Amino acid sequence: MRYGILFLAGFFLLASWGCAQRQPVITANAPSLEADQGQENEFDLLSDDFFSDDPSAHEPVYYDPLEPMNRVFFEFNDKLYFWVLKPVNTVYSAILPLDFRYCIGNFFTNLSAPVRMVNNLLQGKFSDAGIVLSRFLINSTLGVYGLGDPALVDFGLEAKPEDFGQTLGVWGVGEGVYLCWPIIGPSNARDSLGFAVDVYSHPVVYVNDDMMVSTAYYSENKINLLSLNPEAYEDLKKYSLDPYVSMRQVYLDYRRNKIRDKEVTQNVVDEL
Repeated sequence: MRYGILFLAGFFLLASWGCAQRQPVITANAPSLEADQGQENEFDLLSDDFFSDDPSAHEPVYYDPLEPMNRVFFEFNDKLYFWVLKPVNTVYSAILPLDFRYCIGNFFTNLSAPVRMVNNLLQGKFSDAGIVLSRFLINSTLGVYGLGDPALVDFGLEAKPEDFGQTLGVWGVGEGVYLCWPIIGPSNARDSLGFAVDVYSHPVVYVNDDMMVSTAYYSENKINLLSLNPEAYEDLKKYSLDPYVSMRQVYLDYRRNKIRDKEVTQNVVDEL
């Protein structure tokens, strides 16, 4: 697990120095620029706006020069969902009652509290970091190791989810190229690096160094999330002319709103 994360981080560092044909920036409401405009530039995985003074300045823009590869991975994930995840989810949901699945979700959320607290601190949200710590202490004790959420029910302390991808965005780091990873799903260069840092800073990595245990942990978390939002992906496909484009836009809008602290629907994008 650790070697894989280090490889991913190294990949982004090395790729940002590589050269190739730079693709034009495209907006969702405008036609693409023609390739015969005659300028060839270095292809930077993190794009020109890696350091941006105003993260919301280019909100309508997406940068997807790797779209052919991303679509292949999107199709892979689509087949994985219908051939593996959906049948597993059907059995999983039939065996475990809904309340029990919510308890499992609470447990995973509570266990990731250190990641949330660190990123709240890095973003200067000291009050929110205190809430995360209070929720962890209350739910780990009164909530029986985090299976319950008395911090919310009895004390009114709402969760303050933050990740390192958001932290980089708050610091002014641009999102870079859009990426659709196999199994992991939609992301971008900034959030992929943030994901690697979050995984490496998660307590489960240090409690047990066995890769199989870590894989089982993240697989169970993914299946449990899917069981709580079973129709999200299929609804996106049903009402989209191009599900790949819709997923890309939903993900980018979601992440931009998270960085700006707008209210978003967490579970839907996690399930995608």
